[in-house]
Amino acid sequence: MNWVMIMKTKYREILWAVVLAIIVPGVLFWVVDKSPKPEQQAVEAVSETTETIGEPTEAATLLSVLMPDGQVEQMRLEDYIVCVLLAEMPSDFEQEALKAQAVAARTYTLKRQQAGNKHDTAAVCTKASCCQAYCPSEDFLASGETKKSLEKMRKAVLDTSGQVLTYEGALIEATYFSCSGGKTEAAVAVWGSEVAYLQAVDSPGEENASHYVDTVSFTLQEFGDKLGVELSGNWLGKITYTAGGSVDTIQIGNQQFKGTQMRQKLGLRSTAFAITPVGNTVTITTKGFGHRVGMSQYGADAMAVQGKNYKEILAHYYPGTTLESD
Repeated sequence: MNWVMIMKTKYREILWAVVLAIIVPGVLFWVVDKSPKPEQQAVEAVSETTETIGEPTEAATLLSVLMPDGQVEQMRLEDYIVCVLLAEMPSDFEQEALKAQAVAARTYTLKRQQAGNKHDTAAVCTKASCCQAYCPSEDFLASGETKKSLEKMRKAVLDTSGQVLTYEGALIEATYFSCSGGKTEAAVAVWGSEVAYLQAVDSPGEENASHYVDTVSFTLQEFGDKLGVELSGNWLGKITYTAGGSVDTIQIGNQQFKGTQMRQKLGLRSTAFAITPVGNTVTITTKGFGHRVGMSQYGADAMAVQGKNYKEILAHYYPGTTLESD
C-alpha cells in the first residue's frame, strides 16, 4: 500500500470516529430520557390502587370528621358520603332511593361545614344521634355484605357526585329519617321553626318498614313516674294533632305535654302515637320511626319501586328546592 492510500485510510478512520462521538451519546441520551422517572412510576402505581369516588384529589372537597376514637380525620367528601350511605340505607334498596340518600347526605354535610364546625375540631362526627351514621367499607363487608353491594352504594354516590339541594340559592337543611308511618311532619311541629321546604307530605308504601307500627306498654305507675304526674280517675284529656298526624299537645292528669316531650320522656319511636289505657296498663302505639321531617328513607324506596327517579323523590320530600351541581 502506497503513502497516499495509507493517508486516505487514516482520514476515513478519523472521520468515522468523529461521527460516532457526536451521534452515539445523543442516541443513548434519547433512550434513557424516554424511560419512566421514579416519581412517575409512583404516581402511576397510586392511581392504579387508590379507590376513591368523584373528582381528582387536588380538586376534591376535604372534610374534617371526628372519628369514634376521638381523632379527627381529613377525608374526601365523596368518600365520606359512601360511608354514610353504607350506614344509613339497606343495601337492597332501589338504586334511585340510594341516589336520593346520597344527595341528601351530601347536602346535609356541606351545610354543616358551611355553618361552621359543629364540633371544636371537626365539621361532623360519626354518631347518628348527632350528625350522620358512618360505616367504613371494611366494616360493611365484615358484617356479611358483599362487594357487589358495596359497589352498588359507591355507584349511587358516583352517579350524583357534587349534586346538592338548594332553596333560594342556599344549601337546605336536608333532614331525613327511617320511616314516617304514612306522612311526614313539618319542621315547625318538631323544632318550632317554619321551613318552607320541610312540610308535611304523604309518604305511602312504607308498610314493609320494620318500624311502620310499634307498641310499647307501661304499668300505670311507670307511666306516671316517667311523666312526673299523679294519675287518678279519668287522667287522659284532650289531644290536638299536627298537619303530619303527630300529637301536638296532650293533657295527662293536670299537666299538658307537647308530643315531642312525650316522645323524649317515654322513649317512643315517633310523635305519631295513640294511647290506650286498660286497667293498670297503658299501651302506646306509634307510627313511623324518627323525627319524620324531610325525606323518609323507606318512602324513598317505595317511590323508586314505583318507577320514580331520585330527582322526583327529592322534589317530593323537599318541595320547592332545586337540585344543583357544584
